[in-house]
Amino acid sequence: MATTQDDGDIRISVIVPFYNEEANITPLYEALKPVLAALPGRCEMIFVDDGSRDATASRARTIAAADLAVRVIELLGNCGQTAAMMAGIDHARGEILIAMDGDGQNDPADIPLLLAELDKGYDVVSGWRKDRKDNALIRTLPSRIANRLISAISGVHLHDYGCSLKAYRRGVIKNVRLYGEMHRFIPIYTAWFGGRIAELPVRHHPRLRGKSNYGLNRVVKVLLDLAVVMFLQRYLTKPIYLFGGFGLLCMAASLGSFGWMLWLKLFDDKSFIQTPLPVLTAMLFVTAILSMLMGLLAEIMVRTYHEAQGKHVYAVRQLTNFD
Repeated sequence: MATTQDDGDIRISVIVPFYNEEANITPLYEALKPVLAALPGRCEMIFVDDGSRDATASRARTIAAADLAVRVIELLGNCGQTAAMMAGIDHARGEILIAMDGDGQNDPADIPLLLAELDKGYDVVSGWRKDRKDNALIRTLPSRIANRLISAISGVHLHDYGCSLKAYRRGVIKNVRLYGEMHRFIPIYTAWFGGRIAELPVRHHPRLRGKSNYGLNRVVKVLLDLAVVMFLQRYLTKPIYLFGGFGLLCMAASLGSFGWMLWLKLFDDKSFIQTPLPVLTAMLFVTAILSMLMGLLAEIMVRTYHEAQGKHVYAVRQLTNFD
């Protein structure tokens, strides 16, 4: 690995977010360094301190002072793993990005295996903690349920969305903006644009130092983020299809309720005030109008988003004979 910082091409960037991992950062660096040194091309390590309250940041700076191939990003506060990952991606220089956890449970020795799989033509290679060393009831079981649900809803079938150890080609994520817990959904983003995805079993070690920052509440957050991802996938460029479709459904229900109300009045001699149908008709009609108006507003916002920022609704894999 290079020990001086220059403007030469970086082939691989390893991005590691840390939060209160003072006991793990040095052992992880010492495990990463020989693995990256054996790889062809220049490598860099990007350590992202996510507002740690312990000595994680100072230990990262100490490592970086001795090895200029290590770059440190210190966030102002605890922004979450996805934000830390996004910071690393934004500042990475490599053509291939490797993401991994900073708790020592991912094994750096698996990085060459991910790269070998990536060389087969894949755009994303996702790790699969097949023999996971976590609490079965609190961590493993909820994760398996969430993974099956995500695979069923998204149509992208992976065993382990939650495994941070992944390899990406830079081109597939350079225009992706990540929020919430969405770093785990990068394979889904890749699949949207026809990218090729592979999954590879990787080693998983029990946590030896420090304590986990994950809890069951993360499952709820992941599922809510999945709802956002699926909305963006299906309706980002045409939100009127969702809002307008719901509005038309409410309008049809309103007309049906109105017709039933008239039938009862004309043929069953029931007064309008004897049933809740007039109120239901009015509520459905108003909901239909509001939904359609929201759809039109969303269409305007989408056009502003794409046109004002020069965003494209497509992704280019490769250009030939273009300057």
